[in-house]
Amino acid sequence: MTLPSNTIDESTLTKGQLRKLNALRKSVGNEIGEKAFAEWLSSQRVAEKTDKNAALIVDTLWPLVEQRRLTIPRGGYLVRRGRGRIVVEPGNP
Repeated sequence: MTLPSNTIDESTLTKGQLRKLNALRKSVGNEIGEKAFAEWLSSQRVAEKTDKNAALIVDTLWPLVEQRRLTIPRGGYLVRRGRGRIVVEPGNP
């Protein structure tokens, strides 16, 4: 039995995707299962894994960085909530 030329790279798949691929292979066979999985995977929209709060902070601070009114050191800063305020501390270098 030969593998199809367009085999799927299983190392990049999530655990749920691997389960779906293996279930399809088991139920309809390797070739048809991989073809069906590839079609299903291409139809799935890519979920954006961006943090909306982090994006808002970047959008707010980036104009200041471009104007050279704000510099961020190599270690960065740690931003956290305090009692009714925001605490900004130097990060670890």
